[in-house]
Amino acid sequence: MFMTFLNDEAGFVVSAELVLIATVLILGLIVGLSSIQHAIVSELNDIGDATGNSNQSYWYSGFSKDKDNNNGGFSAYTRGSATNDVLDDCDNDQCDISCDVPVNEGPKSL
Repeated sequence: MFMTFLNDEAGFVVSAELVLIATVLILGLIVGLSSIQHAIVSELNDIGDATGNSNQSYWYSGFSKDKDNNNGGFSAYTRGSATNDVLDDCDNDQCDISCDVPVNEGPKSL
C-alpha cells in the first residue's frame, strides 16, 4: 500500500499547473493595478491643474435701503465683498519635491 501511494501521481500535474497559472495571474494583476494607480494619479493631477488654472476671483456689490423718513441713515444694508485670485505656489506643477543632502548627527548632550 505504501508503494502504491508513492507511485500514485494522479492530480499532481493539475495542481502544479494551477499553481503556475495562479502565480502568473497574480503577477499580472499586480502590474495591472499599478498601471491603474498611475492613471488615476495622473487624472487627479490634471484635475488639480485645471482647478489651479481657473480664476477664482469674485466680487459682489452691497445694497442698502434708505429710511422712509428723511432723517438719513439706512433701514437695512449689506456690504459687498471681493477677492482676487493670484498664482499659488503649487499651481500647474510648480512644486518640486527635493531632498536635502544627508548630514551627520551632532553630538548629543545631556
